[in-house]
Amino acid sequence: MRIGYPCINRSIHCTASHTFRLASYTGERLRETVTANLACLEKILRYNHEHGLLFFRITSDLVPFASHPICTFPWQEHFAGEFRRIGEFIRKNGFRISMHPDQFVLLNAPDEGVFQRSIADLVYQTQVLDLMGLDATAKVQIHVGGVYGDKRLSMDRFAEKYTLLDEVIKNRLVIENDERLYTIRDCLELHDRTGIPVIADSFHHALNNKGERFADLLEPLRETWKGRDGIPMVDYSSQEPGKRVGAHAEHIVLEDFRQFLKETLLADIDIMLEIKDKEKSALLALAAARDDARLITRIPAHA
Repeated sequence: MRIGYPCINRSIHCTASHTFRLASYTGERLRETVTANLACLEKILRYNHEHGLLFFRITSDLVPFASHPICTFPWQEHFAGEFRRIGEFIRKNGFRISMHPDQFVLLNAPDEGVFQRSIADLVYQTQVLDLMGLDATAKVQIHVGGVYGDKRLSMDRFAEKYTLLDEVIKNRLVIENDERLYTIRDCLELHDRTGIPVIADSFHHALNNKGERFADLLEPLRETWKGRDGIPMVDYSSQEPGKRVGAHAEHIVLEDFRQFLKETLLADIDIMLEIKDKEKSALLALAAARDDARLITRIPAHA
């Protein structure tokens, strides 16, 4: 079990998510921005290694406009050495890595243009992981998508569109339940139809379920992950008091997190904390889990 957080570290004074307006695009602007983003990503990963946080979600903004037709700069070739160096650090130190496209990546969209733009974004994100030389345990997670007035038809469309994806994308893609439209059971059904692994979001499940306890779904979820996929990834958060239903917490509630660890004790999982204060809560979660026999904070020296 690894514990981690997504995209942004607030303790170091840089961000790997620098971007700029589309109207400001030039090859030189892109080169400068990606240079800074990759340097910051390395700093974040080194911080995480030093603190035992071995699960990290890389920002989708690492290469701005990479999936847009305007992007003609050969960033894959230009930054090949930097990506390779970062990947070596990730592998050497036993990190688990993921990426998560934004809400506009919709494989089940009826609009063909939306579908094609979604494919372009998935190509970009899989290229990032491929350039780092990461194996199939590094995943790109998406939601099932919209309902578009007919949930059954939309699930059928997802399954159909999934068959059109290149194997390079299929090897990395996983689906996640959401808080309104698609439950874990819905995602498990899509796995049965496509073979795609399922990420369980415990907070979304609490808001959108079919009466099942989260712990009772861990075994069927595990079965969707094959050997090359690694152990299942799980997203964890909780409700921010006083905010709209579904708003992620600003800070971890340790009593609730300890209960989550207890309920999932029999499952090997990597936990992504979708808590807004990022590494601050992740470090507290790591301390709360210190006696959990599943916990990995360093890989063995011989690995």
